[in-house]
Amino acid sequence: MLNVKVKSNKNVVYSCKYNIVWCPKYRRKVLVNDVERRLKEIIIDITEKQNAEIIKIQIMPDNVHMLVEVDPQYGIHRLVKKLKRISSRILRKEFKHLTTKLPTLWTHSYFVSTVGAAPLKVIKQYIESQKRSQRK
Repeated sequence: MLNVKVKSNKNVVYSCKYNIVWCPKYRRKVLVNDVERRLKEIIIDITEKQNAEIIKIQIMPDNVHMLVEVDPQYGIHRLVKKLKRISSRILRKEFKHLTTKLPTLWTHSYFVSTVGAAPLKVIKQYIESQKRSQRK
């Protein structure tokens, strides 16, 4: 068996890690200083409430880049939408300059990719070896 740290809820045992990136509208460099600090606090608060785990987060002036583990029954799309919606509302309320520079804080799009606990080749070999061991 692969050596993978797993989590569970009442129905599923899982290891679902995602690499996600999203940007402010027009890729404006507005995520700096107090905005950056406050955004990080908001993201941490939201992920904790959604039982997601931030493995790594980096906020650059023009993007947010996160490695996060999410319960598959909750889903990555739902988490990203919530992160963007709530952070936009709070930041635009607390930092008025964000309402004058941008019609909305975030673009509608984002990038997401899964992050495997093992390389694809290793998983394929493991699946194949299970088939061979059952024949014996």
